[in-house]
Amino acid sequence: MSDPHTLSTARDGGAPRRRRRDRHGRGLRWPLLPADLPGARSRAEQFDDAVIDATADLEERWPREMKEIDFAVDDVPPLPAGEVLPSSDVVLDGGVPLTRFVPPGVDGRGRATRARIVIYRRPLEVRAEDAGDLGDLVAEVLTEQLEAVLGESSGSPDD
Repeated sequence: MSDPHTLSTARDGGAPRRRRRDRHGRGLRWPLLPADLPGARSRAEQFDDAVIDATADLEERWPREMKEIDFAVDDVPPLPAGEVLPSSDVVLDGGVPLTRFVPPGVDGRGRATRARIVIYRRPLEVRAEDAGDLGDLVAEVLTEQLEAVLGESSGSPDD
């Protein structure tokens, strides 16, 4: 990740996510809540913060490997017509992808792309009971995905 405080969306190829809604092209006329209140942040912004916190913790465990991987957040996973099969590049729960590893390659314009882990927001939010649980779940799923990608045995990140 180039800037540890921003995330990109998976579908746009890395462009920063737009943070606020702009209905009918009018823009926000005034803030509904003061910025220092928890309700002023959208669910997507809170999820982005949970991902940033989780990746910061994982950088302590895998500092070299984390520099080679980008992280992106997408709202929902694209589901194929058939069943999603378990593999090392996808973390599944009940047939629903929670994260996906996209290996480095070349995009449609012929430019090299870096390895990327895509975290799907809505499936994780549905499985979390509260905001604290969401942060723990994001950290657990990212750890599981990195262990699968890096070929390490499953264990607690505190090992």
